[in-house]
Amino acid sequence: MKKLSGKTALITGGESGIGQCIAIEYALNGADVIITYLHNEAGANSTLSQIQNAGCRSMAIQADVRNAEAVRLLFDTALSQFPNIDILVNSAGVRSADKYITELSFAEFENTVSTNLFGTFLCCQNFVRHRLQQGGYGRIINVTSIHEEVVSPGKTDYCASKSALRGFCRSLAMEVADKQITVNNIAPGMILTQMNQKAVDDVTYRKALEQRIPAKTSGTPLDVAKLAVFLASDDAGYITGTTQIVDGGLHLSRAQGAQ
Repeated sequence: MKKLSGKTALITGGESGIGQCIAIEYALNGADVIITYLHNEAGANSTLSQIQNAGCRSMAIQADVRNAEAVRLLFDTALSQFPNIDILVNSAGVRSADKYITELSFAEFENTVSTNLFGTFLCCQNFVRHRLQQGGYGRIINVTSIHEEVVSPGKTDYCASKSALRGFCRSLAMEVADKQITVNNIAPGMILTQMNQKAVDDVTYRKALEQRIPAKTSGTPLDVAKLAVFLASDDAGYITGTTQIVDGGLHLSRAQGAQ
C-alpha cells in the first residue's frame, strides 16, 4: 500500500533539488502534489510531468514565500483546486551569501533570513489555520540543515536562519500536538544539489570534501525524500518537535579535536 494515498501535499521550492525529489517521491507514494516555484518555471514543469506520470494530480504556483500576501494567495489558489492540504513541506530556501559580517550587507542577511525563516513561518501559519478549520490532523516538514547546530565562519546569515528553525519547530510542535498536527525538521548535510553545484561538477573537489564525512560519500536528494515520506505518513504520527539529520555522520566529525 502506498504510504500517502488520499493525501494532498504542498511543497515549496518544488522546482529543483530536494523539493523536487520530495514532490516526486510523494506522488510515487500516492499523494497529489502542489508545488511552488519562484523563477524556474521549466523546472516546475518537469516536476509536474513526473508527478503526473505517477498517476497523481499536480499543480504549480509561482509564489514568493517571503511575502505574506503572496503566501495567502498561494493557499487560496491551491484550495480552490484541492479540497484539503494535508502535508506541508517547507523546502524553499537560499544558501548563505558566504561573506564575513564586515562584508555582509543587511540586504543579503535579510534575504537569507526572510526566505529560510520568514517564508517557513508564513506557510506554517496558513497551513495550521487551514488544518484547524478542517478539525485538525496534518504534517509539517521543514527542510533545514545541519547548520541548525554546526556553525561555520562566513555563514552568519545561513546559520541564524537554520538554527532559528530548530526553536520554531519545537515551539510550534507543542502548540499543535493536541490537534494531531506534527512538526519536524529534516537537516541535510552535504547533498548533491544546485546548492552544492561545485561539488556536483568537480569530482576532485567533491572527493576532498567527502573525506570529512564518516560515511565517505555525499548524499542525494532521494536520501532526504525517503525520510520526508516517512515523516508525512501515518507511521510517524507520534513523532513531533524533532530534527532528523541526514548527513552520513558529518555533524559528528565536525566536533573532532575537542578535548
